[in-house]
Amino acid sequence: MTIDLTNKVAIVTGAGGGLGRQHALALARRGARVVVNDLGGNVDGTGGSLAAADRVVQEIREAGGEAMANRASVTDFGQVEAMVADATEAWGRVDILVANAGILRDKTFAKMEIEDFRAVLDVHVMGSVHCAKVVWTGMRERAFGRIVFTTSSSGLFGNFGQANYAAAKMALVGLMNTLALEGAKYDIRVNCLAPTAGTRMLEGLMPQDQLEALDPALVSPAVLALVADDAPTKTVLCAGAGSFEASRIVLTKGGHFGAGEDAAEKVLAHMDRLTDTAGHLLPEEGAVQYRHELALAGFVPGKGA
Repeated sequence: MTIDLTNKVAIVTGAGGGLGRQHALALARRGARVVVNDLGGNVDGTGGSLAAADRVVQEIREAGGEAMANRASVTDFGQVEAMVADATEAWGRVDILVANAGILRDKTFAKMEIEDFRAVLDVHVMGSVHCAKVVWTGMRERAFGRIVFTTSSSGLFGNFGQANYAAAKMALVGLMNTLALEGAKYDIRVNCLAPTAGTRMLEGLMPQDQLEALDPALVSPAVLALVADDAPTKTVLCAGAGSFEASRIVLTKGGHFGAGEDAAEKVLAHMDRLTDTAGHLLPEEGAVQYRHELALAGFVPGKGA
């Protein structure tokens, strides 16, 4: 089944280069009208220019597509509101949001300034929140929406020297989990993409041949899948070098050790059992955890433990 996005309206943040550019081009090739948002700054978030966004818009138009450039900072809620208003005025609505904008300020936690921690959270987390919040009402009213947040293996699994980035990226998984639940009855499907791509953020960090194999264009098919009419929801899709995987947070079967004085010692002694993922659960919502724990404790509703 071909993914057809004809006349869908998409916003892609951080779309002036790298992954965002490829996402915008891919969406446009499938017929979407694309707002190419990019502040035009450096990797660390400093500086700014509309030139990068303009170049991508030109690429889309020369290929026969429709696009507009936008230089809103995702950290500024008012600017995001104006961006969505411009898209709505031009094309009537916003159907798709791909929150891709991000910055890096890598240092070990011991050497990291708190301002650098806050700045990364502000762009990745609050930037995504601002964009999702502004499009959310319209998506609810029209009973359709597709939102893709950009997480990372750094957040899912950790990465040395990226405490700020990792914290921000894992926060987006939590945001996805809840918005997917709240948007379900309105056909708003919310997912995360964990990309691996040879962008300027990775320059100097790995050999050139690996960078070339990790062409950002090879990630964008995952975005198309996550914004399709029959897209999944509440899914973390990983993509890189043309390979695709899913990452999931699961709950192990665990065990019940009561509340005795030696409960802590029992937990520590049985840590291998508690962390064994064999027969794990995949909770659909947070409440599954407490229901599972009550069941382990022998609790029967109305009768107690």
